Amino acid sequence: MNQFHLFQLLDERLGIGINYDVCVRKITILNKNVRVYYLNGLVSNIEIIEVIQTLLAIQRDKSHNVDINLLFNNLPHETAVIISDINEIINSILNGIIIIMIEGFTEAISVEVRAYPTRSISEPDMEKVIRGSHDGFTESINMNTALIRRRVKDENLRNEMLLIGSNSPMNVCLSYIEGICDKKIIEDVKRRISNLNVEHLIMSDKQLEELLIKQKFNPYPLVRYTERADIVAIHLYQGMFALIVDTSPSVILAPATLFDHLQHTEEYRQTPLSGTYLKLLRLFGVLISLFLTPLWLLTVKNDWNFFILKNIIPDNISISLFMQIIIAEIGVEFLRMASIHTPSALSTAMGLISGILIGNIAIEVGIFTEEVVMIVALSAIGTYITPSYELGLANKISKLFFILSIYLFNIVGFCISVLVWLILLMGLKSFNKPYLYPIVPFNFKRLLKSIIRFPYKNIEKNKGEK
Repeated sequence: MNQFHLFQLLDERLGIGINYDVCVRKITILNKNVRVYYLNGLVSNIEIIEVIQTLLAIQRDKSHNVDINLLFNNLPHETAVIISDINEIINSILNGIIIIMIEGFTEAISVEVRAYPTRSISEPDMEKVIRGSHDGFTESINMNTALIRRRVKDENLRNEMLLIGSNSPMNVCLSYIEGICDKKIIEDVKRRISNLNVEHLIMSDKQLEELLIKQKFNPYPLVRYTERADIVAIHLYQGMFALIVDTSPSVILAPATLFDHLQHTEEYRQTPLSGTYLKLLRLFGVLISLFLTPLWLLTVKNDWNFFILKNIIPDNISISLFMQIIIAEIGVEFLRMASIHTPSALSTAMGLISGILIGNIAIEVGIFTEEVVMIVALSAIGTYITPSYELGLANKISKLFFILSIYLFNIVGFCISVLVWLILLMGLKSFNKPYLYPIVPFNFKRLLKSIIRFPYKNIEKNKGEK
């Protein structure tokens, strides 16, 4: 391809002259046209100036032949690479890498000078801890991999950069520890990613998860999301892999089981006894969020008096108990969604107004009973105790399924719905790992480690143990 035609092709595809942020710096070295392409806003201006100064400092000796190697050998940047594919050249420019091209050559020099706009490192709102690190991931993939490297100083840590998307390529980093993560799992992940044919990953990690997992109507998460680097580090040593998507502060961890979603950093920042107490308390809260409301409805519906809350419904309540529960459950979701979209300065006031004022009014006018408000509130607290937001939402859907089954078929419906729920969980797999492990298949030692916080032991004393 003629070099001027190549320049023209790049100008047309990049919209030079139309896009204000796609820039070209033209330089002449010994009657050779040299062009520096870069995307303003995604590069470091200081490093751009240094590259251009380096090019301008090349000696103008007519005995020298100006070629790609002359420029390449005079660049001090350690990331300089010679590339030739036109699509790779364009993708590099659009990802914040500068491209240097010379008249008469189809090759180009790419130099890494990216400086993405990003927010400062802060603790994730959803994963706060009392003790421990208070840094979290940002929307910069380079910063996120650096936070993991800071904790995992292991020579076997592998960070493989992948590019996904045809029209708007997105950088995705596959992180794992070689020798700990199963090779078959890594090969399976790479195969799935290589088979992807998508235009973009605008929704970043969630879109990538749906493309890899391809689950349709299963509400339960088969991967774990986290914004904490220490959680990623410890799970890498447990044989998981991580997918870090550029522009997303959340990192995908897989293969993830149900018990992986129940772990929290705070449990490992306390003494073993206190950590075990927190683990059991959290597990009890998750069970409450899932089964408390259905069991109470079943008790009232059959007028069983051995339950803590008996069938005490005032005469002025005109709405059926089933509808009260459904309205209350949906109302709690409304409040949760409203709190997300409410400015932080007003969220506390909104919670007090909605939780106290609206609840009292609903009881006084005869829409809800005190028991319904209390049961739904306890169930909601159990949902918020759940470490994984995705798991809490899935349990909410399962709970509504249990409630509907009880309303339609009473105790038979509840038993059948729980059986269907268990069959669903037993059939799930996360990258070929059973979702209910270590219950199915049963592993007693691993189950104990999942529900009990054991003290950290010296590896020399346990050499050979698994």
